[in-house]
Amino acid sequence: MNDQLDIIYRDEFLVAINKPSGLLVHRSAIDRHETRFAMQMLRDQIGQHVFPVHRLDKPTSGVLVFALSAEVAALMGNIFAEHSLQKTYVAIARGIAPEYHLLDYPLIEELDKYTDKNVRNPEPKPAATEFFRLADVALPYSVDKYPESRYSLVKCVPQTGRKHQIRRHLKHLSHPIIGDAKHGKGNHNRFFQQTFNAHRLLLAATELRFTHPVLQTELRLIAPLDTTMTQLIERFGWYNAVPHQWLPLSHKISPQQNKVTAE
Repeated sequence: MNDQLDIIYRDEFLVAINKPSGLLVHRSAIDRHETRFAMQMLRDQIGQHVFPVHRLDKPTSGVLVFALSAEVAALMGNIFAEHSLQKTYVAIARGIAPEYHLLDYPLIEELDKYTDKNVRNPEPKPAATEFFRLADVALPYSVDKYPESRYSLVKCVPQTGRKHQIRRHLKHLSHPIIGDAKHGKGNHNRFFQQTFNAHRLLLAATELRFTHPVLQTELRLIAPLDTTMTQLIERFGWYNAVPHQWLPLSHKISPQQNKVTAE
């Protein structure tokens, strides 16, 4: 993992990075063995203290915003608390997902034995996510009992911010995300690891839109997909299904080149 984080936006109040998969936002009792954290790495990189205003799970990549002062962090905290923003994720999921589906399905908070040990009998909380199938593919591999295996590229727009919401909602729809060790299917995860060298959760926070808390301008922060997800998009013939801003410059190939499928 590179020590230099990819900074996708910076002004005197905010800084945003494209967090790589596998990197924690900050120290956590859950991963006590980890020594690398986005918060400390960014602080060292820009020579300035940073304040986290939201989080991304360790295996999820994408847009991660920090404030450059406690005051701005409080303002950003209000934006997230009031859901006055739009988050867009993209995932590769098992099966042919619905072309469109709004899932309004309450979730009981997932607790861990370290950070949530004092919580008792959590109640289900409202949770809603919009799903859009961008593309799909049928591969000539028998991973389950069928001669083919099908997968979808899904745009996910959460309307609430519950822990592991997208992962749990897609599981509820029987379209778990590839690479999800907890909510997914091990045989499909292993298939992607062995066949496509994809060893990560295939979920990325590609866009974040909100009104700047100080400048009052509209911000649209975009985090291009990493090599693992980009190569899968190319290989499955999904190039035209995603906004070009989601692809790194080095992978913005012409449509004529995008004819490779699973071999």
